[in-house]
Amino acid sequence: MKTRFNDLALAVLRVGFSGMLLTHGVPKINILLENPSGFPDPLGVGNVVSLILALIGEVVAPILVLIGFKTRISAIPAIATMAVAAFIVHAQDSFGTKEKALLYLIGFIAIALAGAGKYSVDRK
Repeated sequence: MKTRFNDLALAVLRVGFSGMLLTHGVPKINILLENPSGFPDPLGVGNVVSLILALIGEVVAPILVLIGFKTRISAIPAIATMAVAAFIVHAQDSFGTKEKALLYLIGFIAIALAGAGKYSVDRK
């Protein structure tokens, strides 16, 4: 019985965090199509490359985590993106400003450590 609830909890964690992160990532698709040069370049790799990396971390990775496909590996780009957001982009901002990125970071670290659980593509 405990395992079933743990698997359900992992599914809720995956779907919840991934679904919410997608609301931040999907609008960036329009930026890629309209004005990628206006996107910030916090790592110094170029605006377009930074935007593509953000899209991988905020769209591609969350979709894979949401369905539970290669979940532990798929969580890594989201973790990296949220670490950059919290510790580089918002480094000088107040805690309240960087809190959202930190919450996503913690959530995706937990997902990477725990795995997908029973209710996932990985387990089918």
